[in-house]
Amino acid sequence: MNVKSAAELRQMYLEFFKEKGHAIIPSASVIPENDPTVLFTTAGMHPLVPYLLGAKHPMGTRLCDVQKCIRTGDIDEVGDESHCTFFEMLGNWSLGDYFKKEAISWSWEFLTSPDYLGLDPDRLAFSVFAGDENAPRDEEAAEIWKSVGVKEDKIYYLPKKNNWWGPAGLTGPCGPDTEMFVITDKPPCSPECSPACDCGRFLEIWNDVFMQYNKQADGSFPPLEQKNVDTGMGLERTIGVLMGKKSVYETDLFSDIIAKICELCGKEYGLDPDQTRSIRIIADHMRTATIIMGDDRGVTPSNVDQGYVLRRLIRRAVRHGMKLGMPVGSCAEIALVVVNQYKDVYPELKRNEQRIIEQLNLEEDRFQRTLKQGLREFEKTIAKLNQADTIDGASAFKLYDTYGFPIEITVEMAKEKGLKVDEAGFEECFRHHQQLSHAGAEQRFKGGLADHTEQTAKLHTATHLLQAALRQVLGEEVNQKGSNITAERLRFDFSFPRKMTSEEKVETERLVNEYIKADAEIVCEEMTVDEAKEQGATGLFESRYGERVKVYTMGEFSKEICGGPHANRTGELKSFKLVKEESSSAGVRRIKATIG
Repeated sequence: MNVKSAAELRQMYLEFFKEKGHAIIPSASVIPENDPTVLFTTAGMHPLVPYLLGAKHPMGTRLCDVQKCIRTGDIDEVGDESHCTFFEMLGNWSLGDYFKKEAISWSWEFLTSPDYLGLDPDRLAFSVFAGDENAPRDEEAAEIWKSVGVKEDKIYYLPKKNNWWGPAGLTGPCGPDTEMFVITDKPPCSPECSPACDCGRFLEIWNDVFMQYNKQADGSFPPLEQKNVDTGMGLERTIGVLMGKKSVYETDLFSDIIAKICELCGKEYGLDPDQTRSIRIIADHMRTATIIMGDDRGVTPSNVDQGYVLRRLIRRAVRHGMKLGMPVGSCAEIALVVVNQYKDVYPELKRNEQRIIEQLNLEEDRFQRTLKQGLREFEKTIAKLNQADTIDGASAFKLYDTYGFPIEITVEMAKEKGLKVDEAGFEECFRHHQQLSHAGAEQRFKGGLADHTEQTAKLHTATHLLQAALRQVLGEEVNQKGSNITAERLRFDFSFPRKMTSEEKVETERLVNEYIKADAEIVCEEMTVDEAKEQGATGLFESRYGERVKVYTMGEFSKEICGGPHANRTGELKSFKLVKEESSSAGVRRIKATIG
């Protein structure tokens, strides 16, 4: 086995696929663009959705990357051996190019060749789709595995719930997958033991998805014109398996972070189970919070959307830090370790280091001030319960609204005392105050393909026109900080230090409508990043597209680097209405608007 660190695994993976004709593309932002189904990028495929659906990628039809991903659906499990909220996904992609034969043979080569991972073939197992009424048994994949040397008894045919990808919605691209597993030393749980079990004998490390069908509303599965390959290998899990570690927290990805936490709190990792759990939670949450705040889209702690999740992570880490006796200001010190560890892989972290430190200190100080009061209120609340075992929703909401306790912290503290919380009652109070309900936020972590309908394309086009108007009205220091599009409206975040005046809002709306009335043709050109800059194109996030990018020009008023869906002419938008302008976070404003 030739890999000795996570950095070596990243580099080896990218170099392997570069030799197979793949272009290496940078990780996209962890804040997805034009996808209302998720708050964060939760899989490697999310930033590539337009290209999986047929758009031409400027870097070609063979791509590979290491994508930053965030998933918080299992946040309550963080602290065990394996769960993380931030992870890196190694991926290689075929956009209508090669298919099963190449994908499988290259997976086998990377896993078993002594020039790469060098895993013992006898310690590997593979699963393929067993077939159902919609699609046949994937004998093709099984035969390819056999042809490269896999023994028949190491191939498992599993049903759709195990070996099928997508679609997340009612319609869209989908297909069978084949998954690769390392067989551990654990004995079989039964004669039927297989990768479908949860017994721990089989650890999945890689997944090749074959997008070959397009599910229709009537339930039929016609073949796709463009068949794609979408693969994913989790860096954290894979390096843990390769290093023979029982926990991802024992790998080099966490060693420096945990060492800093132990230094700050004066505790030793691995001695006391409760302290170890707290150390892991702090390590995970601070790593994730640093990645989010270090993103060029500039998310900061708040009470809505990504900012709410960020606040939840920081405050949970602070609370566990207090349990361990960590001094005030520790969050920033831990974040600096994270920045130093990832600065060469994700240079945006170093670029945004000052903002990370400032925001962490602000949020930690804000929470420290209210936490002691809140803890006293929490103790009063449970004292009033008498023999009851549940904190009512109104009391839980008071802890949130008055003392800044995310509901998750109240639930966690209650659990530590053997109590429950009426979360449904809390959500009802939450909705009543017109804030984001936790249940609503969690729904968005289910993921899925972005909506690339005609209306979405028009709304996305409107964000270009809106940015052009804002830069004309407010100044060229205005830059996009994020966008979110549904079928009904657009939401556009931009850098600006103050509330817009009524006159500025009226003029912005007038300019956008003027651009629409001009009915300018929307022209797409491919060029290098340097050429785009020379032409005056804007695009804060152009580095994620690699050496060649798409530049969309709309008349004389807008020229932007972008990868999203667009209308053909500005006139297709018909009209623009600025509905609301408000604060998103420190130094960032938010506009909500509609068209047509």
